[in-house]
Amino acid sequence: MSLTDWIVLGTTILLIISYGLWKSGTNKNIDQFLMGNRSLSWYHIGFSVMATQASAITFLSAPGQAYSDGMRFVQFYFGLPLAMIVLCITFVPIFHRLKVYTAYEFLEQRFDLKTRALTSGLFLIQRGLSTGIAIYAPAIILSIILNINTTYTTIFIGGLVTFYTVLGGTKAVSYTQLLQMSIIFVGMFAAGALVVVLLPHHIGFAHALKLAGKMGKMNVIDWKFDPSSRYNIWSGIIGGFFLQLSYFGTDQSQVGRYLTGSSVGQSRMGLIMNGLIKIPMQFCILLIGILVFAFYQFNKPPMFFNQYEVKQVKQSQYAGKYNVLEGKYAMAFEQRKTKANELMAAIDSHDQTQIDKAQASLKQADAATTDIRRQSIGLMKKNNRQADTDDTNYVFLNFVTHYLPRGLIGLLIAIVFLASMGSTASALNSLASTSVVDIYKRTINPGASDKNYLLASRLATVFWGMVCIAMALYAGKMGNLLEAVNQLGSYIYGTILGVFVVAFYVKRVGGSAVFIAALLSEIIICIMGYYGVVAYLWLNAIGCFLVIFLSLLLNPIMHEKAKIA
Repeated sequence: MSLTDWIVLGTTILLIISYGLWKSGTNKNIDQFLMGNRSLSWYHIGFSVMATQASAITFLSAPGQAYSDGMRFVQFYFGLPLAMIVLCITFVPIFHRLKVYTAYEFLEQRFDLKTRALTSGLFLIQRGLSTGIAIYAPAIILSIILNINTTYTTIFIGGLVTFYTVLGGTKAVSYTQLLQMSIIFVGMFAAGALVVVLLPHHIGFAHALKLAGKMGKMNVIDWKFDPSSRYNIWSGIIGGFFLQLSYFGTDQSQVGRYLTGSSVGQSRMGLIMNGLIKIPMQFCILLIGILVFAFYQFNKPPMFFNQYEVKQVKQSQYAGKYNVLEGKYAMAFEQRKTKANELMAAIDSHDQTQIDKAQASLKQADAATTDIRRQSIGLMKKNNRQADTDDTNYVFLNFVTHYLPRGLIGLLIAIVFLASMGSTASALNSLASTSVVDIYKRTINPGASDKNYLLASRLATVFWGMVCIAMALYAGKMGNLLEAVNQLGSYIYGTILGVFVVAFYVKRVGGSAVFIAALLSEIIICIMGYYGVVAYLWLNAIGCFLVIFLSLLLNPIMHEKAKIA
C-alpha cells in the first residue's frame, strides 16, 4: 500500500474508535456498560444489529463466495424478514417487559437454573468460536499488507478490539457501529462502481452480468427441493428462517443490541430496518464478487489468490514445478480471454447458435485454467499438508490491492477492519454479559455491588478476548469464513431456539424435560452435521423441532409441574 493508503487507513480507524469512546461517556455501573442505560433509538439499533451480523467476513469472503459459487448464497437470507416479524411480535416485548440483561435470564424464570445454564453455555461456546473466525478475517488483510504471519496480526487485531470494548462498553460499540455502517455503504458502492469502470471499454455492466450468467454465476434462485443442497429457496426460507430466528432471538450478541432500545417500539423498528435492508445489501455485496469474476475474465488473476501460500511453495523444492504451471496458466488464461471476447461478440449479435457455441468454448477454456490451478494446489499440499488451499477469502482483497486507486485502497481495507471491530466488539460485549449475569452474578457472587459487577464485566471481556484470539489462530483451516461461521452456528442455534419456543408456546412442559430434550437434540444434530446427513441450514429447523418433540415426549415421565413466567 502507498503512504496515502496507510494515512487513510490509520486515520479512519483512529477516528472511529475515538468517536465511540467519546460518545459512550463514563460507565458507572453494569447497566450502563452492558445495556447503555437502555436509551438508544431505532436507527442506532438497526445499524448496530446489521453491523454485528455484517462482520469483516461478509465484506471479505462474500465477494469470493460469489466469485467461486455464484449468487445462490443470497438465498441464505430469504427467511430473515419473516424472522424479524416473529421477533417483533413475540421476543422483543417479553424481553423488554422482564427488563433482562440476557435472553437466558427468562429461561430460569420459565424453567429452572440448569436450563438457563445449558443455553447460556451453548451460546458461549458458539459465539466464542465464531468471534474467533471474525477476528481472523482482518488479520488476513494485515498479514498480506505487511507480509508477515497471520499469528501476529491476529493478536494485534484481537487486542485492539478488546481494548476499546473494555473501555467503552455497549455504547462505544453502538456508536462506532453507526458510523462504521455509513462508511461501509459508501466504500462498497465505490468499489462496485470502480469494478465496472475498470472493465474493458467494450464491456459494460450489462455485458458483465450476461457473461457471468453464461458461466453459471447468476444462480440467484434455485427452486429445486434438495435437502443435500446448501443453498436453494427452500433451505433459505425454511432453514434460514430458523437460523435467523435463533440468531436474532436467542444469541446474546444480537439480543443485547436491541435490548438497548429506549422502548419496545424503538427495538421493533430497528429489527424491521434490518429485515428490509439486509437482503439488498447482501445481494449487492455478492454482485461485487460477480463483477470481479467478469473483470478477471479479461485481466489475468493470480493462479492462487493467497500469496502467503504461493510464497511458501516457491521457497520449497517444488518451486520449479510451480513456475512451470504458472507459465501454462498464463497461456491458458489468454485462451480463456479470447473465448470470453468471442462470447461477448456472439451475445451482441443475438445469434443463439453462435452464443451457445461461444459459451461452450469459454467453459472449456475455463476448465483448462481450473485444472492447472488444481495442479498448483496439489503442489502446495505436497509441500505442506496443513496449507490453506481455499483462497476465496483472498479474491476481493487481491482485486482491491492491485487495481483500485490510492486512498480508496486504504478506505476499503479500513472498511473490513471496521466491520470486524463492530461485530467482534458486539460479540465480546455479549460474551461478557452472559458470563457475568448468567454465571458470575447468578451462581458465584450474588448480591455484590455494582462496582464489583462492572469490574467483573471488564475482566470477562478481556478473558473472552483472549479466548477468541486463540480460536482465530486456528480459523485459517476452516475454508471460506462466511460459510464456516454459519455452519458452526447451525450446530447449536436450532437447539437453543427449540428451548425458547417451548418456553414461549408450550406452557405445560417443565425444566427437566426441556433440559434433557435439549441435550439429546444437540447430540443428534452434531452427529447429523458431522456425517453430512443434510445441508447445514436444515440443522436449525431439525434441532428446533427435536427439542419440542422430545420435551413433549419426556414431560409426562418427569412428573414435573411447569412454571409460568
